[in-house]
Amino acid sequence: MNKKIAYGTALVLLLVAPQLMYPVFLMKVLCFALFACAFNLLIGFTGLLSFGHAAFFGAAGYVSGVVLRDAGWSFEAGILAGVVVAAAIGFVMGSLAIRRQGIYFTMITLALAQMLYFVFLQAKFTGGEDGLQGVPRGKLFGVLDLGSDMAMYYVVLAICVAGFALIVRTIHSPFGQVLNAVKENEARAISLGYDVDRYKLLAFVLSAAIAGLAGATKTVVIGFETLTDAHWAMSGLVVLMTLVGGLGTLVGPIVGAVLIIALEDKLGDIGSWIADVSHIEWFRTLGDSVTLVTGFIFIVCVLLFRKGIVGELAAVFGAKRSSVSH
Repeated sequence: MNKKIAYGTALVLLLVAPQLMYPVFLMKVLCFALFACAFNLLIGFTGLLSFGHAAFFGAAGYVSGVVLRDAGWSFEAGILAGVVVAAAIGFVMGSLAIRRQGIYFTMITLALAQMLYFVFLQAKFTGGEDGLQGVPRGKLFGVLDLGSDMAMYYVVLAICVAGFALIVRTIHSPFGQVLNAVKENEARAISLGYDVDRYKLLAFVLSAAIAGLAGATKTVVIGFETLTDAHWAMSGLVVLMTLVGGLGTLVGPIVGAVLIIALEDKLGDIGSWIADVSHIEWFRTLGDSVTLVTGFIFIVCVLLFRKGIVGELAAVFGAKRSSVSH
């Protein structure tokens, strides 16, 4: 019941948020939050560390951008195309990677994702280093004009809520219970008769599809797609979001995404404010050192919040409840 109240409160806050903050920034945060949740489905609830999720995020963005701009597809068809391509890439990549475990699995996903990155770098349809520009938003079902930031925000919110709901439903389904069993003790899951590789592959493809949904939506929101979204650094960024927020928690990746994206976008403004208050001009350069600051936050979280921000809070409140009950 408490979770339902918390989710309801969060939804109400998100509904009124564009009245208080810049809608495009909020949409960007929502897309990255969904991306982090998709990644967490794989590592947090299946135990597979992929270092190639940027491939799905970037590929979906490029595909959706091309079909919307050059082929004149509708908004819904463009997003769906990105999701389908991301899922297909996930199937191919997963089929190759799940044959290995541990660091070998991680390195295979990284290598395959970087191969795809170089394809995007050389391909003409991506625009190379210039990126894919001029992606139109179009109309939802041919009626609602998404050129308005407010209209687009509520569509993005609906997409991200639906994606998050799918992840929650998956985790709490019998399929999700098997994934958790695989994570906890793969050998025992095999002894019970489960086709572990098949479950891993399904989880990988589902995670890739949801990551693609986030990437395609972000491209439409921003209006362009660049190689940054397909680079290995983006895979590292989503790992950082998940670990900082709380690995294996439902809302941890969302908290991590909000924190990291807000720092990337607002660190310069924060530094200027601190400089004005403290009269130390060095803080004005914080905006140029975003990777240094995020790295520092990561170190602090690893040292002080082993379970991530949300994980540690949940552990503290859980301990308090148990002490009260006893």
